[in-house]
Amino acid sequence: MRIVLIGVSHWHTPFYSEPVLDMTDAAIVGVSDPDTARATPLAARAGCPVFADYREMCARLRPDFAFALGRHCDMADEARFLIDSRIPFAIEKPCALNAMQTQDIARRAAGAGVFAAVPLVMRYCPLIATIREIAAGEQIQYLTFKFVGGMVDRYRQQQVQWVTDRAISGGGALLNLGIHHVDLCRLLLGNAELTLTGAMVSNRAAGLTIEDHAVMLMRSGGASCMVETGYLYPAPNSVYDMHYSIRTEKHYFAARDNSTLEIVTDDRQRSTRAMKLTNVFFYPEFVRDTLRRVRDGLPPIADLSDNAAAVTLIEAAYAMSPLRS
Repeated sequence: MRIVLIGVSHWHTPFYSEPVLDMTDAAIVGVSDPDTARATPLAARAGCPVFADYREMCARLRPDFAFALGRHCDMADEARFLIDSRIPFAIEKPCALNAMQTQDIARRAAGAGVFAAVPLVMRYCPLIATIREIAAGEQIQYLTFKFVGGMVDRYRQQQVQWVTDRAISGGGALLNLGIHHVDLCRLLLGNAELTLTGAMVSNRAAGLTIEDHAVMLMRSGGASCMVETGYLYPAPNSVYDMHYSIRTEKHYFAARDNSTLEIVTDDRQRSTRAMKLTNVFFYPEFVRDTLRRVRDGLPPIADLSDNAAAVTLIEAAYAMSPLRS
């Protein structure tokens, strides 16, 4: 399978390129970025050309599949081009700058019948299957996800300062990190429609145009959901201050680190299961599974409509609790 990568100055590029470079039945045949110097190291490893313009790259190379990254403000145009070109693709969340753009590209992909995956990678987390196995037939009553990442200086270190500018990124920690857990709430509740009931969004720590801390409260039927996230934790990259809690009719599930799930029954019997619980672990599986789904004619594990649903909720939270300048 001939694969191209678009916008490779994005800090998540290795999450996609490394699994592909390890494959024997897929090859990176081109990479693009407006800053071609940022693309050169990956091109050298892959033995492929570098392009400043992804449109020229796709026209010349005619790839079988594209992984699209880059700045959030450029992503909707990337998606529209790939849809119009009938090139199957996966595009980094949030896929666009705002909810209206996410809804537009979701409609376009569906109408054109183009495979368009979104790496809402927590869908691969064993937490989901564990809850469905142990609490089969039980209604979920409460879902809470706290997931606080590193401070904003990491984006300057990674030379992606645009992430901290709302005009280019569309939002901060809620749009970048919290989207995984908003989607997880939807998935665990059977893709039910969620209603936003409360929000608190703040930029107090860094004083930027994006939020560095946010809390969302949501409801669906009899279930209540809370997502808390931020750029506050002075820790290495991909290390998080996290706590997940899920209450079903007869069980309580809790995770306080990225490797252990606690399970407690109503008669106070406690057990634990070892498992991965943070997003970074699941990108290699996403890459392999997505390419398999394309080959087999199967839909993606998460598509542009799933992304649009999460971004629409997040945008509603921004409207409910606007940042102070």
